[in-house]
Amino acid sequence: MNNTTNNKLNNIPKNLFVFANDGERIHDEKLKTKARGFLKDAFYRFKKNKSSVIAAFIIIFLVLFAIFSPVISPYTLQDKNITEVFFYEAPPFIESIAEKNLGIFDGGAKRDSINDFTYNKYMAIYKETGLNPVISIDKTITTKVIYRGQEREEHYYSLTNNAYYEKGAEFRTMTVEEFYKIQQYSIENNIQVILPYVHKNDIKKIDDADIWYKVTDNKGTPQLKDVNGDGVKDVNDYVPAYSTAKDKSGVDNSVPLKRVAGDDGSYIYSYAKGSAVHVRVNYYNYYTYLYGHEPMYIFGTTEGGYCLFEAIGQGARFSLIFAVIVASINMFLGIIYGSIEGYFGGTTDMVMERISDILSGVPTMVVVTLFQLHLAQKVGPVPSFLFAYIMTGWIGMASLTRKQFYRFKGQEYVLASRTLGARDTRIMFKHIFPNSLGTIITSCALVIPGVIGSETTLTYLGIIDLSKVTGTSLGVLMQQGQNSMSTAPHSMIFPALYFALLMIAFNLFGNGLRDAFNPSTRGEEG
Repeated sequence: MNNTTNNKLNNIPKNLFVFANDGERIHDEKLKTKARGFLKDAFYRFKKNKSSVIAAFIIIFLVLFAIFSPVISPYTLQDKNITEVFFYEAPPFIESIAEKNLGIFDGGAKRDSINDFTYNKYMAIYKETGLNPVISIDKTITTKVIYRGQEREEHYYSLTNNAYYEKGAEFRTMTVEEFYKIQQYSIENNIQVILPYVHKNDIKKIDDADIWYKVTDNKGTPQLKDVNGDGVKDVNDYVPAYSTAKDKSGVDNSVPLKRVAGDDGSYIYSYAKGSAVHVRVNYYNYYTYLYGHEPMYIFGTTEGGYCLFEAIGQGARFSLIFAVIVASINMFLGIIYGSIEGYFGGTTDMVMERISDILSGVPTMVVVTLFQLHLAQKVGPVPSFLFAYIMTGWIGMASLTRKQFYRFKGQEYVLASRTLGARDTRIMFKHIFPNSLGTIITSCALVIPGVIGSETTLTYLGIIDLSKVTGTSLGVLMQQGQNSMSTAPHSMIFPALYFALLMIAFNLFGNGLRDAFNPSTRGEEG
């Protein structure tokens, strides 16, 4: 310090110097903020991890989906045993959205190389039922061919069809009582379920319920009429080939029937077949009659005709419950085993660790396969699968717990507790274990997606079959969807998307828990 500075300090008046705490008692001031406990601090730091928070909400959504989708869905996995009316591999469809032509949930399916016969049949379905199977014509190819010595044009179309409307009509055999019951339903609800009957002899012996119009050849070329009298035969001006009252009928034609537009009372709606009747039904409306509602499959259907929305929830429900049970059992066994190893150490640790090494050397795939081949025949596939995971699944948890006990058992608070005469069990589970809990919980959270992934992989590969017990699973759905990827990609996309979201969300959530429960970061604001 130079002389100039010293002179300035010496010139300061003494009355400016006062004691900061003259005559006051000095003590620590009360903290103005509330202390945070370990769990509250961990939760505070977890909230700072945005990806983990988002993952937590995704997990909650997926779990709620698994719980409630089978409840709110009007369909069950047992529907196939009730009726044979199903839409197989049908795309996602919600009629209210389909009517708005948004290009989504419209039941749209690609149909390539559609010839004139099939295209005319689609137009005839639209003409008869009012349900247009063709959403759009994507491409048309015209070729010229020689047929019976004459040149004619043939067309091939690439279409986007409504897979629900293109079902058209179908022949059914039913009792007379059922026939009248359906007709009564049709009259009360103003819905045409049973269509006028068409005998195949009147349509060149073409056995197709969708052909209700007269044809000129056995190729199904429609016979058209000039409705407007302008000499032009419109493609939709079909000539009906409905059977009339003069033909043999299976029911009294004079009783009240739900008749199609243009029927003067001469069309018949059934054909006698023994003590039953043979009828043509509108497949879409017949489905509505049986279920009490129009078909609405949010995620579409599987190759077996099951509602994919309900099936994913059913399969995910089993996967989640199974994973939680496995993780809980392995957590309990691993904590007990690992705490004994880590606390007592020495010979006890060496012997127990060698046992763990031997069991960990056995491949899980081999254990699962052997258990499914032999044990499953006695206890069932699900208990067998559970035993296979428990046999070696606890080893990782035991190893983690062992490390944590080695880490904390030499701390001062443990030595103090031992000095005061605390029992080993009290020291282990009252003092050491709570400090290890964060890491153990984090590990447990990461075990759940591992179990789900293994279970899904094994069922997808066909090594185990849980469908007979659980109805279905994510792995079974993806395995079935793989077989129809080219024709019905939705049957693979939706279960795979659910599985991918579940795995990614659980891993991000587990990483967030790991950082939040890490003692070295306690007190950090993040």
